[in-house]
Amino acid sequence: MGKKVTKAIFPVAGLGTRFLPATKSVPKEIMTLVDRPLVQYAIDEARAAGIKEFIFVTSRGKGALEDYFDHSPVLEQELRSKGKTELLEILKNTNMDSGAIAYIRQHKALGLGHAVWCARRLIGDEPFAVMLPDDVIAADKPCLQQMVEAYNETGGNMVAAMEVAPDRVSSYGVLDVADDQGELVKIRGMVEKPKAEDAPSNLAVIGRYILSPNVLRNLNQLKSGSGGEIQLTDAIAAELTQGHDVYGYRFKGQRFDCGSKSGFLQATVSFGLAREDLRDDLHGYLQDIMSVDKTAHYGLAKAS
Repeated sequence: MGKKVTKAIFPVAGLGTRFLPATKSVPKEIMTLVDRPLVQYAIDEARAAGIKEFIFVTSRGKGALEDYFDHSPVLEQELRSKGKTELLEILKNTNMDSGAIAYIRQHKALGLGHAVWCARRLIGDEPFAVMLPDDVIAADKPCLQQMVEAYNETGGNMVAAMEVAPDRVSSYGVLDVADDQGELVKIRGMVEKPKAEDAPSNLAVIGRYILSPNVLRNLNQLKSGSGGEIQLTDAIAAELTQGHDVYGYRFKGQRFDCGSKSGFLQATVSFGLAREDLRDDLHGYLQDIMSVDKTAHYGLAKAS
């Protein structure tokens, strides 16, 4: 068996312009689904998969993200003095031990591949995961844990994959399938954001990766690709030309694109309904608004 996957890169340098004006002062990654920031869902998923070292690729204006993972002695003492042990336990899960987390600045927005490359010195010669907090995946067994278990059997490189509508393939990296084994797919190529008529399949790459350190060396050689950015997809595809295996993994779970407003709202409703303490009130409200004149609610939206 090869080395275990114990390091993960979290590219969080984006400006979050689709959520302005909120993201003028609040990093998108700490916007909350119910009562947990997006990045907390990613961290919890990574921990469940055995990740021990967390590497954040950030940019200017992300100080609140760094503060989120720090201890808060005043708040902790206040909760302790009032006997609020449940809240203390929740707060404990947001803290990161010294040395477990690192922050690296990406000074220019040159794409996902460049963001991953920025962390190369902290990865060294080990396999590593990449997690995009925008992709929140609800699953009985966390997505990255599913992938790590499969990776322990296959080695190589692995990307999370799901079928998308043909008219949506131009928004994704798309897999060219060589051998479809159901849950596991061996691939012969990858194409970044192809036109629908040029796409080799409708099996799209989602924001979870387990990669060989060879990918970092491939990134060293790359020039800008699709959209003028350095594409991680291109560096993974180079593994195939070098004789290394790349697999797609059809994960079990529901993915929400929280990089979009509609996806974020859908996730909020879905995670809210999954909570016993919120389910009844939220379900009742949703039933109410579906049974009355919708124009009143649309008018509220327009007024805001």
